[in-house]
Amino acid sequence: MDEVRIGVAGIGGMGGNHCEYLSKGAVPSGRLTAVADASPERLAWAESSLGGVKRFDTPEAMIGSGEIDAVLIATPHYLHPPIAVAAFEAGLHVMSEKPAGVYTRQVKQMNAAAERSGKVFALMLNQRARGQSRKLHELVASGELGEIQRTNYIITDWFRAQSYYDSGGWRATWAGEGGGVLANQCPHNLDLWQWVCGMPSRMRAFCYFGKHHEIEVEDDVTAFVEYPNGATGVFVTGTGDAPGTNRLEITGDRGKIVAENGGIVFHRTEQSVSRFLKEYPGGFGSPDVWTCEVPSARGDGEHRTITANWVQSILDGGETELLAPGLDGIHSVELFNAMLLSTWTDSWVDIPVDADLYYDELQERVATSKVKEGPGRTMDVKDSF
Repeated sequence: MDEVRIGVAGIGGMGGNHCEYLSKGAVPSGRLTAVADASPERLAWAESSLGGVKRFDTPEAMIGSGEIDAVLIATPHYLHPPIAVAAFEAGLHVMSEKPAGVYTRQVKQMNAAAERSGKVFALMLNQRARGQSRKLHELVASGELGEIQRTNYIITDWFRAQSYYDSGGWRATWAGEGGGVLANQCPHNLDLWQWVCGMPSRMRAFCYFGKHHEIEVEDDVTAFVEYPNGATGVFVTGTGDAPGTNRLEITGDRGKIVAENGGIVFHRTEQSVSRFLKEYPGGFGSPDVWTCEVPSARGDGEHRTITANWVQSILDGGETELLAPGLDGIHSVELFNAMLLSTWTDSWVDIPVDADLYYDELQERVATSKVKEGPGRTMDVKDSF
């Protein structure tokens, strides 16, 4: 195989963005050959803007057409797993937009289908392609920080106006989207949090539904977590703060790392903090600290980078390591499911979550969900990344 023929399922918003860079040849050896969308208007746009790509009104028709080797899924969230499963069963490679799914039960089914197929499965966790993210992961994994003691992630720069939520009837509804800021914006941050710091073992969270907007899902969240080694962490997010904050602070036995404003600062202690506090005789002293800025290469074209990495892995039979393996997608779903379930049950939640309990609780909310009548226009998402 000299090239990968790619079909995009869902060409509104982010799917349209993927189509544009693929159609311009921005991904070596990746060629856009087909698109699928239920909207006649979007298919008309594809006909006029994307050259000679084949057009289908359902993902299933595109998957069975023989026109593609791989599918990039950019539909509403609930549809990611079933489309992926159909593609795997048809012998296609898969890239899914985030989140991997809405609840862990469906994500587990998708992951099982991926493993059975032997095809290359990636997730559009584009923030892993950022130089800052990769350096942060490398720095913590190296052990230079020592054992993690505390994590604090404030990610409130996902500000959204009411007009954003009003742009589509499925947005910000339990039936259409399956969640709010946790399901839509924060899969990136939840993924980075666990990718760098590891998964917590249990959680107590407080989600506020429609606090800032006229929506039925969460737009303000604070969660407290405990890790298997006894470390603790706090995660704060929302779509109503302006100006917002994007700051990840990780404290370990050898200091503190702060990632903010695209940079990384390492406050490195000259000796072990745990040893110092046990042995220092002076009462009020603290370890000496070296503070340094950690250089990291600037990432460019995050989405294109993840897509190109996926295509290269397909071409070389999986020898190229994926930056964002599809099987990793369940971790961010576990985290946002745990945050919502903790709020709904007003209690601590163990991780992994009780998948059946979460599903049942979600269905209660889906049953009374009100999918809105909206203008149905395609949002220009370029300013969101």
